[in-house]
Amino acid sequence: MQSVTTPRVVIHPTESISKDEQTQLLIRAAPEHLARLPKWLDNGVMSAQEIDDYLARLDEPKRGTLGELRDSILRAIPEAEQGMSYGSPAFRLDGQTIAGFAAFKNHLSYLPHSGSVIPELAGEVASYATSKGALRFAVDTPLADNLVEKLVAVRIRQAFPET
Repeated sequence: MQSVTTPRVVIHPTESISKDEQTQLLIRAAPEHLARLPKWLDNGVMSAQEIDDYLARLDEPKRGTLGELRDSILRAIPEAEQGMSYGSPAFRLDGQTIAGFAAFKNHLSYLPHSGSVIPELAGEVASYATSKGALRFAVDTPLADNLVEKLVAVRIRQAFPET
């Protein structure tokens, strides 16, 4: 991976410091270099515009189907912060990524940002192609609102367990 060099600091991507911490170090050390942040450090304020831009680059029916999924996710968590995570649209709640989606050549994916959401709802998602981290669905068939609500509810419960 590349290093970021400024007049006052060199930051190497490592496992021992989070991207948030790396970004904050760079901002404090060299705020004049913010425009040159590499993509792997760019995790600043999330924006709904980023998702708008992502969807705008897609052809129909992918754009419309993912637009409907976005609306379903926002109905389930209206207070979610929208933006991008790992290059795909994502929805955060209190700093935790709760849901996301992505478009591929021959399918779309719902991304729960947890490897245990899909297995927990195995019966509910049995008619879909799945992996631990994704639920794949047809480009022209939106996921049902009630399924999205269940996926989001499981992820929220996992992200914010009662203490």
